[in-house]
Amino acid sequence: MIGEIETLSKSSGGDGRAEEGGDEQFARQDGALKTFKELNKKPTHHRFGLGRTEGIVLISWGFMEGVKLLGTWPSPFSYRVIWALKLKGVKFEYVEEDLGNKSDELLRCNPVHKKIPVLIHGGRPVAESTVILEYIEESWPQNPLLPQDPYDKSVARFWIRFIEDKTPVFFRFCHSTGEQQEEAIREAKKVLKTIEEHALREEDKFFAGDKIGLQDLVFGWLAWLLQALEEVVGVKLLEASEYPRLHRWVQNFRAHDVIRSDLPEHNAMLAYFKRIRETFISSSTSAV
Repeated sequence: MIGEIETLSKSSGGDGRAEEGGDEQFARQDGALKTFKELNKKPTHHRFGLGRTEGIVLISWGFMEGVKLLGTWPSPFSYRVIWALKLKGVKFEYVEEDLGNKSDELLRCNPVHKKIPVLIHGGRPVAESTVILEYIEESWPQNPLLPQDPYDKSVARFWIRFIEDKTPVFFRFCHSTGEQQEEAIREAKKVLKTIEEHALREEDKFFAGDKIGLQDLVFGWLAWLLQALEEVVGVKLLEASEYPRLHRWVQNFRAHDVIRSDLPEHNAMLAYFKRIRETFISSSTSAV
């Protein structure tokens, strides 16, 4: 839902895909960007459990020289890259970015979009989370995250593109009210129904079988962020009775050791998106 956070944008590109820009884009209305910058100040008890050090938090998982990830704590696009690196066993340095005061390193490494996540490998930056995931898969072939069969690989990429295209509707669900929200709810449920009926098989634990893969990582925000958005809005979308396969996948995904050890703190996410929703609605109302 979110790269400067990427796809958490309220808008979409000309080809129907979500624009990268995320929380900053949908907060950028009638001076709301200033408020967004305040929202993006990380609490000292954020999901990594560490405070800020001179504006930047550094986390190291047995840092391998030359592998660094620039991210931000509320972003599901950062998490999907973290999960991929850890599933591959790649040691890396994580740098927490303040999107209200972007570092020179971020601006230098992603001068086009100026957004996270950015993976830096051997001094060379790679931007946009799905591009980063493909780069990781090709650079570190151990523990493959895409199927080896060309057809199965194309199916995984099809569904990755599908959810990237459909993500903005879930943010419209969170950031709208009245008729616009009702329409977003209907669209979001259609997306969930499509995933339930066509992307998941009854016998599989994950999207591609019994092993977690790239497709699961890209869909991963449905397993934790959607719940926070539902609670903020007060409307349940992913009902177990309506989407039993998808609900079972959520449980399996969250139970995986790597995923479970790297999820944001739920109450912090609730507070963050509640304030984002209030800011967005206030900005939209004042613009009328």
